[in-house]
Amino acid sequence: MAQQNRNDPSVIITKMTVTKLSLSLFGCIYLIAAGGTTSAQTSPPQESDYYPITPIPIPEGVVLEPSGIEIMPNQMLAVASRRGDIYTIDGAFAPDPSNAKWTLFAQGLHESLGLAWVDGWLYATQRPEVSRLKDSDGDGAADIFECVSSDWGICGDYHEYAFGSRPDKDGNIWVVLCLTGSGGTRADYRGWCMRITPDGKMIPTASGIRSPGGIGENHLGDMFYCDNQGPWNGSSSLKHLKPGSFQGNPTGNVHYGLTDAIGPRPVEPNSGSRIVTERERIPEFVPPAVVLPHGEMGNSPAGIACDTTGGKFGPFENQMFIAEQTASTVHRVFLEQVNGMYQGAAFPFLEGFGSGNVPIRMCPDGSLFVGGTDRGWGARGGKPFALERVNWTGKIPFEILEMKARPDGFELTFTESADPETIADPASYVLDAFTYIYQASYGSPVVDRETLTIERAVPGADGKSARLFTNKLIKGHVHKLTLPGVRNAADQPLLHPVGYYTMNEIPSK
Repeated sequence: MAQQNRNDPSVIITKMTVTKLSLSLFGCIYLIAAGGTTSAQTSPPQESDYYPITPIPIPEGVVLEPSGIEIMPNQMLAVASRRGDIYTIDGAFAPDPSNAKWTLFAQGLHESLGLAWVDGWLYATQRPEVSRLKDSDGDGAADIFECVSSDWGICGDYHEYAFGSRPDKDGNIWVVLCLTGSGGTRADYRGWCMRITPDGKMIPTASGIRSPGGIGENHLGDMFYCDNQGPWNGSSSLKHLKPGSFQGNPTGNVHYGLTDAIGPRPVEPNSGSRIVTERERIPEFVPPAVVLPHGEMGNSPAGIACDTTGGKFGPFENQMFIAEQTASTVHRVFLEQVNGMYQGAAFPFLEGFGSGNVPIRMCPDGSLFVGGTDRGWGARGGKPFALERVNWTGKIPFEILEMKARPDGFELTFTESADPETIADPASYVLDAFTYIYQASYGSPVVDRETLTIERAVPGADGKSARLFTNKLIKGHVHKLTLPGVRNAADQPLLHPVGYYTMNEIPSK
């Protein structure tokens, strides 16, 4: 074989080319291998792996600021704006909603904070009334507007919100009324909850409300609302609207003279006390079902949705989801009843929404629609308003599914099998408890904090649960459980390794 000249340019180019290709090839192989290894070993799962957020494009010129969301026939979506408009959207459920058609259904309403579709009518809870609207000629716009009930007071203060529910099992729409200025009451029934019957009668139902952000039912048909931190509310919370109850803020109790529907006026609470103490003095006092610690779980909880989709939204059947305005997130809540009182745990669920979440609506197909507005308050999402949809990908996240109180600790259930060694190790858990001052002043710092001890952790026979035995539980305290050491079979941590349990009652042995 003839020997080639080492000075031949073709040989030099060939060698250089081979060298570059070799480096490039081996570099690619190395990067791919390293990337695969890194992904398999160190990349933690993301929320979007399970629940991606799909923006619904808003037409140019539409200032939406969503305040209510409802499902219309034929998978049409109705969205109210706090500015007084209602739009219907055809195509919001499509995999790609970019071509959704928007139609102006109504305008000129007064900040509708609740929509409900009933027997061909769209009910809208406005500041001064519950109304119903109908498109009688089929052109896509409402042409009949009727007042259903307007028996509460309004004086024009911008805080005088009126949030309305969808109908309960008896057809009643529940309305929660914010105080005047969020701290006073210059009009009838500010700081109260009302039921509006199908024939328009208003039934005073509960007192003690401060500044609601949303209202909705659980799967059993019991009604709840979110109240925001402020006077007599040390932190924001989810509260059960038990008929005849006092919810904690006494400002609106001056209106007991207007009705005999729910019994006598409760005694005045003592400012500077604790809720667990004042409950002994005020039998009508129903404490928050779940406290949402201020600054840790956001600052402004709003709309409420319950998963009754039969598994189409993942493993959280019958649990509640709460929109959070300030943090642009959605929380998840597990509830149980102990000694006849609602209580339970709040968990982070999903972040990354475009604006400050207010209305939220779970649909039968498993779609969760969330509307956001910063309304001048600001919100982490950064946009002035947004409309977004959340769907489950079919993958199950490793989460705390349920957190139940037991006489001597907690029982945890996970969404999938957990590593038995990690859930049996008490060092995998950190538990502390705290509460807030119940006072007339605005909000409260965390007080009466104690670090509790996990004495034993016993894995369940199903591989998906654990029984935690603690040195004590504290009635009236939020119990914050962090699980830094718990892993699943793939050695992955929990997607959200923290839960906040509100201990209104300690179960009997």
